[in-house]
Amino acid sequence: MKVTEHIKNANGKTLFSFEIIPPQKGSNIKELYNNIDPLMEFKPPFIDVTTSREQHVYIEKDGLLDRKITRMRPGTVGICASLKYKYNVDTVPHVLCGGFSREETEYLLVDCHYLGIDNVMALRGDAMSHQKYFEPSKGGHQYASELVEQIQNLNKGKYLHDVIEASDKADFCIGVAGYPEKHIEAPSLQSDLKRLKHKVDSGADYVVTQMFFDNKKYFEFVEAAKQAGITVPIIPGIKPIATKRHLQLLPQVFKIDLPEDLINAVESCKDNKAVRQVGVEWAIKQSKELQNAGVPVLHYYSMGKSDNIKAIAEQLF
Repeated sequence: MKVTEHIKNANGKTLFSFEIIPPQKGSNIKELYNNIDPLMEFKPPFIDVTTSREQHVYIEKDGLLDRKITRMRPGTVGICASLKYKYNVDTVPHVLCGGFSREETEYLLVDCHYLGIDNVMALRGDAMSHQKYFEPSKGGHQYASELVEQIQNLNKGKYLHDVIEASDKADFCIGVAGYPEKHIEAPSLQSDLKRLKHKVDSGADYVVTQMFFDNKKYFEFVEAAKQAGITVPIIPGIKPIATKRHLQLLPQVFKIDLPEDLINAVESCKDNKAVRQVGVEWAIKQSKELQNAGVPVLHYYSMGKSDNIKAIAEQLF
């Protein structure tokens, strides 16, 4: 079932969903199951699975360092299929511009269609570590809006090099990212909203926001999006703070602001166990306000661990 259908069928009730990252290659998927199992009692209608782009690694050979390109966390589509049939839950694989050609994207989408995966999250992705700015892969897309257009073309039976007459066309529901505090590269929030509007006009069906810690930022973003003519569901993305290092890391990586009350609470903690509890309590407070405001879904960034997400969900679902 499509994410938008889940929202419609909920009749105004706020749904619970979360996002996971694939384990590194060489790891066992059982650890992933162990972290998902405790969350299934809250009946998530869908689970997102991220995709990591390629990165450079250095391998010593004959006393020299040889640079190779590899993907440390492959298997997104396989994990989606596994979760779909193990838990009878819809899954949402993330599809990136970065690291993929148009042909590779088409093959991935065809695999999703074969597996009965109805939803995809279309993202540009980040620049590689050695790049100052994002550079598209050879034969790949520059912008997420272009990726959305390719997915919509596939929904119409238009493949890259031919049109296939078939009764069983793909019918993907497409999610895209939104940024309540604007994308790191956007010159202004208004210009960022224009980009989001273009993604929606290209065929995106819903939006999931980047993490934020001040609900006012989300509410203002939703109102600004409506003023810009964006009418699709906007799902808030929530991440509970878990370590003191997050105070520096999250603003640096995502260019977001943290409320002073949260900063003070984290700084007063003696250890990361206490920080994790502060993060849970703050996320519960955030979530209850958002739930009372009638958001369609509360979407949590679990980052591979479920104990704090479970503690939050117990208070809300």
